[in-house]
Amino acid sequence: MSFNIRKAAIEDSDKIYDLIVQLAVYEKMENEVESTAEQLKETLFDKKLAHALVAEEDKKIIGFALYFYNYSTFVGKKGLYLEDLFIDPNFRGKGYGKALLLALTQIAHQEKCGRMEWSVLNWNQPAIDFYESLGAQPMNEWTVYRLTEKQVNILAQNNFN
Repeated sequence: MSFNIRKAAIEDSDKIYDLIVQLAVYEKMENEVESTAEQLKETLFDKKLAHALVAEEDKKIIGFALYFYNYSTFVGKKGLYLEDLFIDPNFRGKGYGKALLLALTQIAHQEKCGRMEWSVLNWNQPAIDFYESLGAQPMNEWTVYRLTEKQVNILAQNNFN
C-alpha cells in the first residue's frame, strides 16, 4: 500500500467533485451543492481561482484539500484559506487528513503566508478535536456572515442614493 499527496490535475476534476458531494452529504448540506465537475475544471484549472491537493492510496484518489489565498491587512501578508479538506470515510484513521493539512502548511510556509485559516461546523467535534490537537485555535469571537449570489444580485441592483 502506497500513499501520496500531489497537486491536483485537470483529469482529477470528476473524482474531486465526487468527493465534494460526499463531503456535502457528511456535512448534511447535499442540497446546497450547486457546482458541477465542469465548473470545477474551469475555476481550478482554467481560471486558477483556487488550488487543490489530492491524496492517493495505491494511485486511487481518496481525499482532497481545496484552498485559495486571501490577504490580511493586519498581518500585511497573504494567507492560505482552506476551503475543504475531506478523506473518504473508508480511508480515515490512517493519518491521511493530517498529512494533507501538513502539506498545506508547507505550501503556506513556502508562499510566506502570514496565517492559515478555515472554518469547521460547530457540531463536527472529531474535526474540532483534530484541528486543536495540531495547535489550531478557534476564533470564537468571530461570526461568519454570508450573502448568497441571489442576495448579492438584489443588493447590487438597489440604488443607495
